[in-house]
Amino acid sequence: MMKFFKKNIENNYLIIGLGNPGKEYEKNRHNIGYMCIKYLKNLLNIDNIKIKYNNTIYEYKKNNKTKIILAKSHEYMNNSGDSIRNIVKFFKIINKKIIVIHDDIDLDFGIIKYKIGGGNAGHNGLKSIDNAIGNEYYRIRIGVGRPERKEMVSGYVLSNFKNEEILQFDDIFKKTHELINEIISL
Repeated sequence: MMKFFKKNIENNYLIIGLGNPGKEYEKNRHNIGYMCIKYLKNLLNIDNIKIKYNNTIYEYKKNNKTKIILAKSHEYMNNSGDSIRNIVKFFKIINKKIIVIHDDIDLDFGIIKYKIGGGNAGHNGLKSIDNAIGNEYYRIRIGVGRPERKEMVSGYVLSNFKNEEILQFDDIFKKTHELINEIISL
């Protein structure tokens, strides 16, 4: 069994994909963060898995010095902050080495942007994390588009992606991986 890294904490990064647990949510727009973590796990050929503090955790060592911890909370997105705080404490990761991948309805489908800190724009998953650890962490925002009317937002983010959108995931997740590498190299 592979040991989980705790030493050299200055080189540890935590990448969290937001989503909701359960088969019925797998293809929802709100779960793009979960989907990206799955893509990264497969891309990096990570086969070690651990369940800790109600999170699925995958660990990868880059260049024999940088530890990358990929995580998906088992809590519903709106309540994910506490489980994420627990893994942040366990691995002793500072907020500026945390990257949260999430859906963003204010961006057109497939547009990817990132920032560090700032507001949560009404995203309840980010609100939960902000309440648990503060807001000075990286956010990779993946655009999922916006419904026509504001009152449709809740149903929209819990709706499944269209097949033609799913066909674009590889390109979206490749760009996200490149962005993560850029952030880690800063």
